[in-house]
Amino acid sequence: MTVPFSYNIRNLVVRKTTTLMTAMGIALSVAILVASLALVNGLRTVFANTANPLQLLVLRKGSNAELGSTVPTEDFAIVRSKPGIAADRSGQPLTSQELVNVANLPSLDNPKGMNITVRGLSPVGIEMRKVRLVAGRWFQPGQREVVVGEAVAHRYPSARIAHRIRFGKGDWEIVGVMDGGQSALNSEIWGDFNQISAEYNQQDSSSSVLLRATDPVSLDALKHSIEDDPRLNASTITEGDYYYGQTASGAPLEFLGILVSVIMAIGSAFATTNIMYAAVARRAKEIGTLKTLGFSDGSILLSFLSESVLLAALAGVLGCLIALPLNWVTTGVGSMVSFSEVAFRFHVSIAALISGLIFAVVLGAVGGALPARAAAKKEILSALREA
Repeated sequence: MTVPFSYNIRNLVVRKTTTLMTAMGIALSVAILVASLALVNGLRTVFANTANPLQLLVLRKGSNAELGSTVPTEDFAIVRSKPGIAADRSGQPLTSQELVNVANLPSLDNPKGMNITVRGLSPVGIEMRKVRLVAGRWFQPGQREVVVGEAVAHRYPSARIAHRIRFGKGDWEIVGVMDGGQSALNSEIWGDFNQISAEYNQQDSSSSVLLRATDPVSLDALKHSIEDDPRLNASTITEGDYYYGQTASGAPLEFLGILVSVIMAIGSAFATTNIMYAAVARRAKEIGTLKTLGFSDGSILLSFLSESVLLAALAGVLGCLIALPLNWVTTGVGSMVSFSEVAFRFHVSIAALISGLIFAVVLGAVGGALPARAAAKKEILSALREA
């Protein structure tokens, strides 16, 4: 014979003050955990949306980032002639010689300035990416003009159309705003490759070469062909792997969030244990009565444990609801690869919500286990004499 579940619900309602206080502690722990997972999910979404599975990034051998890489122009000519590279509408190989640097711009959150990725590229480089112009026009070759990503235009007051921003040796006019969807491209500034190369005195080299293979087999063949070519001092990495590596930027924040969640969870577990012990002490006569009516020790243990788990589960749902509005929050984090800010939106996924609920249920089970055992072990006579 099992104790009716309505008995547990009634007790939670009767002890509404202590129930609410305990639930809020657990809910905050769950909310922090879900927020940490949503942060990393948001970063992963941004970088995953940036990559094309058929595109390969060529860097200097030993480099793991565009910012610290140098690819001579003569190497670009060799790479461009490799078989297996896809062609554009005019029959030209889809290869883009690109220069990457950083510009420091004051933001709404940091008036002293944050680093933003500046990318010099050709029209082919634009064609190779999923971007669209949402305002203004594209930069003209040979002009000191740039186009900024939507996130840059939104987060940096000086990065608006018709404004001028300063990097390199002088000022650049903003002539357009581009939208790359939920990708890292929205956090970049683009300009003409030749103009930006001259600005940084790198006319004879680039930071990287981006190329698109015709198919997955050609991608693998190109990778080996470039890395094994004795004329080239180059390494390759798929665009997907390159951007996936940048999700490490969120790892410290994820670790900190989980650590805070665990610390708060320990406190919440102790609070749950204390409250359930108090409930056992107050309901000693009820426990004695239940045993007199024939309810077994196992039924009473399960009843009290279920009550603790139910409380934690309700708190878990509350914590998930608290974290859910983060889906509409955009923030930025500094990338340890590009040394510049990447803007992204939190992504509270179904997996993150389920993780939060499981976390809460485990917390309730741990916090309620000992009090439930104490309730089950009470002797009938001693329980009836108490309270």
